[in-house]
Amino acid sequence: MSKGIFVTATGTDVGKTYVSALLVDKLRRSGKNCGYYKPALSGAVNVEGKIVPGDCDYVLKFAGIDKAPEEFVSYIFEPAVSPHLASVITKTPIHVDKIVHDFARIKQEFNYVIVEGAGGIVCPFNLSDGEKILLPDVIKALGLSVVVVASAALGTINSTVLTVEYAKSRGISVKGIILNNYDENDLMQKDNRVQVEALTGVKVIATVKTNEKELNIDEKTLSEIFDEV
Repeated sequence: MSKGIFVTATGTDVGKTYVSALLVDKLRRSGKNCGYYKPALSGAVNVEGKIVPGDCDYVLKFAGIDKAPEEFVSYIFEPAVSPHLASVITKTPIHVDKIVHDFARIKQEFNYVIVEGAGGIVCPFNLSDGEKILLPDVIKALGLSVVVVASAALGTINSTVLTVEYAKSRGISVKGIILNNYDENDLMQKDNRVQVEALTGVKVIATVKTNEKELNIDEKTLSEIFDEV
């Protein structure tokens, strides 16, 4: 059996990819055979006629996984919009069955897998052809719990509580919160950490400083966020 965790966030550009890279790297540094998977990626870059999934490419290079990034993403879209709209623009419908199949393939290669979502917890993958797919449908199809990446800045109490409560309402287990761009000398951010934990009942398992190169989390806490899949 492999073990996995799904990384979601309170919104777009909060730091899912950055934190996912830190998680994969942390596990690999500790001797774990950890890989990465992203069901759908928008905003891929065109490099000399080849579409490159930049977020995936970043994670693999950061963690020292010398493989082609397109092998770790099911749906790669160039338009930098929500996956559901990108799929309409490119006429490439997203289907859960393919995501489940690709995840199964990744699990055969790695003992641990960090799965990174797109956007926030309500991100739509398909709204147009009868198969309505929101991010929670993908998470549940993969049988995973989530870790929520949130900003440490002003406004995070509201966005984090809403994200956690929505996930719980969809029957998804939230294993932890990671605060990104955290300043331990900022009174407001320190209070944000306290209040987020108190209001959600979910532990802040790690804080990440700006441009951090290694995730500061103890091995026991890290091991506890994973589910067998």
